[in-house]
Formats: sequence, C-alpha cells, structure tokens
Amino acid sequence: MDIILNQFKEPFKPNEIHWRIGRKSRAKDKATALAYLDARNVMKRLDDVIGFANWQDKYIETASGRLICELSIRIGDEWITKSDGAGDTNVEGEKGAISDAFKRAAVKFGIGRYLYYLDGNRYYPIDQWGKFTTPPILPDWALPKQKQVA
Repeated sequence: MDIILNQFKEPFKPNEIHWRIGRKSRAKDKATALAYLDARNVMKRLDDVIGFANWQDKYIETASGRLICELSIRIGDEWITKSDGAGDTNVEGEKGAISDAFKRAAVKFGIGRYLYYLDGNRYYPIDQWGKFTTPPILPDWALPKQKQVA
C-alpha cells in the first residue's frame, strides 16, 4: 500500500502542470500563479499506478447543487474511498464541477497534493490580457525525480 501511495504522490512533469492567475499586483502587471492538474492527467496516474480496472468514481449531487466525487481504489480485495466536492465553475459549469470534485478527491490519495505547498506569494509578469509572459517555474522539490539509467 505504501508503494502505491508513494507512486500517487510523485510529482508530475512540468508540462502536465497548468497555471492560472491568482492575485494581481496593484499595477496589474504581475500576478501570483496557481498550479493545477488536468483531470485526464489524474486519470492517467491512477491507470499507470493501479490499472484502469482498480479505480472508479461516482458523483452525488447535493441539495445545494454541489457535486461530490467518491473516488475508490482497489488494493487487493478491499476498496478504499475518499470523497470531496465542488460547485459549478465559471468556465465550464457542471463539467468543471465534476472535474474539480474528481481532482479534489484524488488529492486525498496524495495525487497532486504537493501543488498546494507551492509558494503562492511569488509574483510573475503578466501581459495586458492577463496571461503570464513567461511560465512559472517549479522548484526542484516539485519536479519528478530523475530515473537512473543502468
């Protein structure tokens, strides 16, 4: 079980990390960067580590309209479930809520959790359209370990 959890916790490749604007500076020429994963990368991590037949997700809508994702993984004969929720997003509404709830449930298994520990106070230059002029850089501890070649 520890081996699986350690594989879940492995950092993603830099090109698998996406960034969105956080707080903007007063001059609106810089902003903090918030890292996030695409749900497809989370699914791939689950498939790669435990196999596509050893995980499943289920969604429950609450009375307030939030979606709860129950993400279950099978270890041996036992299913372990973690859950988390999200509301509709500004960009993709319900689809965004499903994706966000899924990713948040996966964080409870350690997938992408390290992204929450990135420095959220560092400002990066942005252009007039609110896009980063240069992509934020991940610190060394948030990069995948180099595989040793024999």
